[in-house]
Amino acid sequence: MVLTGCIPEIVGDDSGEVVSEFADADKPVIYAPTAGFKGNNYKGHEQIIDAIIDQYTKKTDKKEKGLVNIWADVPYQDLYWLGNLRELEKLLKEIGLTPNTIFGYQRGIKNIDKIASAEFNLLISPWVSVKNVKKMEKKLGIPYLHYSTLPIGAFETSKFLREVGKFAGVDEKKVEDVITEHENYYYYLIERFADLFLENRVINKQFSVVADAQYALGITKFLTNDLGLVPAKQFITDDTPKEYREAITEEFKKLNYGLEAEVVFETDSYKVHEQIKSHDYHGYPLVLGGYYDKEVTEDLKGNFLNISWPVKDKIVLNDAIVGYDGGIRLIEDIYTVASQRFN
Repeated sequence: MVLTGCIPEIVGDDSGEVVSEFADADKPVIYAPTAGFKGNNYKGHEQIIDAIIDQYTKKTDKKEKGLVNIWADVPYQDLYWLGNLRELEKLLKEIGLTPNTIFGYQRGIKNIDKIASAEFNLLISPWVSVKNVKKMEKKLGIPYLHYSTLPIGAFETSKFLREVGKFAGVDEKKVEDVITEHENYYYYLIERFADLFLENRVINKQFSVVADAQYALGITKFLTNDLGLVPAKQFITDDTPKEYREAITEEFKKLNYGLEAEVVFETDSYKVHEQIKSHDYHGYPLVLGGYYDKEVTEDLKGNFLNISWPVKDKIVLNDAIVGYDGGIRLIEDIYTVASQRFN
């Protein structure tokens, strides 16, 4: 794949025409216009998928039963992208489906070649790649299930598995057996540290997430629905296209206990920090965001966890925050930070 930067597109180089000469080579070459002035990494990711669909993937009537293409958020831009994809694959396998992803270790051309044979596309994202799956439905005849919330923790992951199972026609009992096994162990772990969680609910009554739409929405639902924390303002920093903002805002109103979260779409860190400073958190704030959000949190004597770019507080090789196990990992990280207050 050939990707163009700003200079070739500013001066008018016809990179697409040059690359097209190699479209029928033994190892075909495809092209994507990815000049930085046209958008950010999220939109660039969509352009890459579009290039694969338009220039490489061919429609087929041969479908592999149970094969599901998984599309989530942007590799590398997402701190936990690799572990999250593997965890999503694992969950789908447990309910009897065959997952197909094209990013990461031992993924690539052989998986790209399977895209058109899938029974459906599974998109797990508030907005990134919505256009891609719609294009695949039209061009390749692949239906799609759009699940807008990254499933973190027991509540959302169980809901996710039921919805995927229903869409795929999986036996309901099989899905429920998988859910029961995971939930039993998940809540066993939660109960062991219930006293710690209750103590910190007094200290951290409210929280804010400063991240892209996927993490802001997924983590807000997790902290509210699984841990019973109260959401303050949530900040989405990925320059979400305007046509998706209303639907995403509505998702922040679908929380348990009758709670709703106010969401702010803002790419200016200064404006985000001013709103954090002016909000009454009724105690010490809990802020999950990028490293630039650490200082303002510390000034407010709050607890901070680095979960989005830029990342300086954590190294992630193969960790995940998706699913039941991912929820436990995130709880460990949050309350490791919280418990340090008592040291």
